Amino acid sequence: DCERCQCHSEDKHTAILYTLLSQNLNHSRGGRSAAHQRCLCHQRRTVCLRTPHITCQAASNVLVKTISFMKNLPSFHLLPREDQLLLLDNCWVPLFLLGLVQEMVTFEVMETPAPSMLKKILLDGQSKWQEPERTQPTLAAVQRLQCCLNTFWSLDLSPKEYAYLKGAILFNPDVPGLRASLYIESLQREAQRALQEVLQPLHPKDQGRFARILLISSTLKSIPPALITDLFFRPVIGNADIMELIAEMLYKITGRQLAP
Repeated sequence: DCERCQCHSEDKHTAILYTLLSQNLNHSRGGRSAAHQRCLCHQRRTVCLRTPHITCQAASNVLVKTISFMKNLPSFHLLPREDQLLLLDNCWVPLFLLGLVQEMVTFEVMETPAPSMLKKILLDGQSKWQEPERTQPTLAAVQRLQCCLNTFWSLDLSPKEYAYLKGAILFNPDVPGLRASLYIESLQREAQRALQEVLQPLHPKDQGRFARILLISSTLKSIPPALITDLFFRPVIGNADIMELIAEMLYKITGRQLAP
């Protein structure tokens, strides 16, 4: 637990300086303690990509392929534009994660360098002239993400399994606000039925594979879009709205990668 860590008992010699600096920061941040600003507990440390240029490029390629998958589905284009946008907002993260698995994209993270406390004090009062600080993923969140990806890799899905599973994820009739929910539900059932038919000849002795695939795929929806955006795309797009960029890719741009 972050509250019970020993972050502040490791160096008794800097206690006076630490107290003075902490008081200054507390005043500028409305009383929040420095421990809450940067906890040294292992799981709550913020991280970033170790090789952002390589990983962000691979992630951009996967996102383009994900949007292309949606663009190439005639049944998707038959839906009202409002429903397309709702499904896009709801499913782009799990579809993107499936793409990472299918393309075998791996990545490593490293701890984000801690901002200097003295720098924060010197810049106090100038923050209104500067861009807001970007949020950073925590090590615990990234480890949960990697666990989900590893679980999918263990399934060793075939290309057809990936395709029909993506369809079952995309056509989610439970998304609030859909106008054609009944039609979308029929498309999901069709995709799930096709997935079952593919599994029978590929894995005749594994009767529980279909249920296991659906169960594991549900874990992808637990990954927050903010985590995916901050980890894979924020280094490229800055403070731009990721959903606006994805919608632009879907309706206006063919095969374009995200650009800085």
